[in-house]
Amino acid sequence: MRTARKGSVEMPAFVRQLVKETEKRVSSFFKGGRGGAAEGEQPGKGEKEEVIPSPYLDRPVLDKLMEEGCARWGLTYALGSMQGWRANMEDFHNCVPQLGGELADWSFFAVFDGHAGSMVAQHCSQHLLGHILATGGMGPEDDPEKVKGAIIEGFLQTDKHLHSVARREGWERGGTTVVATLISPYYIYFINCGDSRAMLCRSGQVCFSTEDHKPYSPLEKERIESAGGSVSFQRINGSLAVSRALGDFSYKGAENRTPSQQMVSPEPEVCVVERSPADEFLVLACDGVWDTISNEELCAFIHNRLRVCTDLRDVCSQVIDLCLYKVRTCYCQPGHVTTGPFNYKTIQHLMH
Repeated sequence: MRTARKGSVEMPAFVRQLVKETEKRVSSFFKGGRGGAAEGEQPGKGEKEEVIPSPYLDRPVLDKLMEEGCARWGLTYALGSMQGWRANMEDFHNCVPQLGGELADWSFFAVFDGHAGSMVAQHCSQHLLGHILATGGMGPEDDPEKVKGAIIEGFLQTDKHLHSVARREGWERGGTTVVATLISPYYIYFINCGDSRAMLCRSGQVCFSTEDHKPYSPLEKERIESAGGSVSFQRINGSLAVSRALGDFSYKGAENRTPSQQMVSPEPEVCVVERSPADEFLVLACDGVWDTISNEELCAFIHNRLRVCTDLRDVCSQVIDLCLYKVRTCYCQPGHVTTGPFNYKTIQHLMH
């Protein structure tokens, strides 16, 4: 990783780039400009400008991908995604409202939030469910422990298979977080690997949400340090902002440690919630949504919108617009700080 040195302080290049971009935008704001260096401004003498391609755009890409569908047992869903402020769209999804065969009353939904490229996220969106089903741990008996074991084993097998593909195709730098729900006739299996999030609204209130896997979380930090890594700038080795993901194999090379004990673990956290007639809707979304709005705020927003709007696609679109507006406002007002522009992807399920 490239770094800039000043005295005895070492600063990662991405931090320096973020500082520069922020200074330019704040300066431009007060001068009435549109961003970038002030007119006539030149680098200082002896200062060598290191050009790093910005991962952000001057203007967001507002085109949206919308999708909808339903299952015969009463579930309806909608999906919305938008590139937003990011230079590239790196998010993918998989929506399977009916798994088929003896699992015809089961549904699977997942959001894959890629980083350092989109290929890992795309590959996992196409193969993860197949690896989970191939374990044979899912059946009509709907045994939560067997299903949880099948999900975890499916993730580990996906990562193992991905490693061989990544070495062949040159994807070793890339990775993806995953948030998913597997819905059976009796349970909702919440599956999380990274910092995307799933939330269940029941009777107008947040009933359950997954926990983000961040490097500074105590248990995650302990594992990272035990594997020979460190946490600085709230990132692994000052670089990666998530502590669990598929891919990211440069963080998975510690000897004599299992895949789940590496700096970046591919093992998902699986939680089981028994279904209830009071269940209203589920939301799966990448961190571009959750970094701008809280669980409670989003639950209330969607709950209120569904009282006046029956089109789930419209509600998804409104959620994305709301998050984009929040980032735009936070990004442009001096004194307000945001973690950075995002891609946006959200899946919403309406439970009947």
